[in-house]
Amino acid sequence: MQTVTVDLGPRSYPIHIGSGLLAESSLWTPHLGNGQVMLVTNTVLAPRYLAPVHAALGDWRVETLILPDGEATKTLATAERIWDALLAARCGRDATLIALGGGVIGDLTGFAAACYQRGIDFIQMPTTLLAQVDSSVGGKTGVNHPRGKNMIGAFHQPRCVIADLDTLRTLPERELRAGLAEVIKYGLIADAPFFDWLETNLDALLDRDSRALTHAIAVSCRTKAAIVAADERESGVRALLNLGHTFGHAIETGMGYGAWLHGEAVATGMLMAADLSARLGQLAPAEADRIQALLTRAGLPVQAPASLDAGRFLELMAVDKKVQAGQLRLVLLRGIGQGELRADVDSRPLRVLLEQFPRGP
Repeated sequence: MQTVTVDLGPRSYPIHIGSGLLAESSLWTPHLGNGQVMLVTNTVLAPRYLAPVHAALGDWRVETLILPDGEATKTLATAERIWDALLAARCGRDATLIALGGGVIGDLTGFAAACYQRGIDFIQMPTTLLAQVDSSVGGKTGVNHPRGKNMIGAFHQPRCVIADLDTLRTLPERELRAGLAEVIKYGLIADAPFFDWLETNLDALLDRDSRALTHAIAVSCRTKAAIVAADERESGVRALLNLGHTFGHAIETGMGYGAWLHGEAVATGMLMAADLSARLGQLAPAEADRIQALLTRAGLPVQAPASLDAGRFLELMAVDKKVQAGQLRLVLLRGIGQGELRADVDSRPLRVLLEQFPRGP
């Protein structure tokens, strides 16, 4: 097992990474406090993982809420279901929520915890690679709005994160590959040697080799933990974690939530950001080619959807959370391992990119 700490002073918390951790109650039950516990999961994961978690909880009084699977569940209406369940169980401010699932469950449960009685504790138990390296860490919680991805939310840090590698054994291949997009992101924004390592070890990751996965998850979490510790509420450097997300969120919203997995949209978005960086003369074309080659090897999409033209892209990107004073800010690259946030990109090269970027089905 490896442990990474998110250093936020009195709100610091551990990320435990290893196999069999859902059953290791000593790692996470000390974070439950003295109140009631409500476990939130979905219909796919409940048959697989509820039993070991319930067994680890022993005599703890636990309520369970099982939600539908899928990105379409990530709505304010579903958050209300969690609040209704908490109220029906008469849970107080000393209650703790447990999010057992991927990014949808984690974001939803964290948002519900942030709002219920103005904030209660929650624990993240991410069951997808994407959630283990990204959405479960850092305290961003929220739900989708028809006009934009994750537009309704709050910063609310978990008490701990339990990344059990055993949950990745049953992860569908498409979701594993989608999670690799966020892993690759960390190499692109801040860690060129890690990107080199990914080029060498990608096949091992796709084969779900435990050592390779542990290393990739730990490095990703250390990078994110350091950035979050430096800028918890995204006033500066934390925006680098959004490489590919402005383009990617436009794809997710424009195509309908769930049509593209988040990691798939981010992969295409990262390549679009790399392409724009190269067009602006700040990223060597050879490095852009390396990025495309790795994403392609990972089985991730490298073409934007044909149904989204440049005008629709710009319309959707205009409601991105990184827009300030009407100015779109983009995360671009000055090299592999060198991300930067720019608010001075002229609209003309951006439109040309959106018009010329390769389109797929």
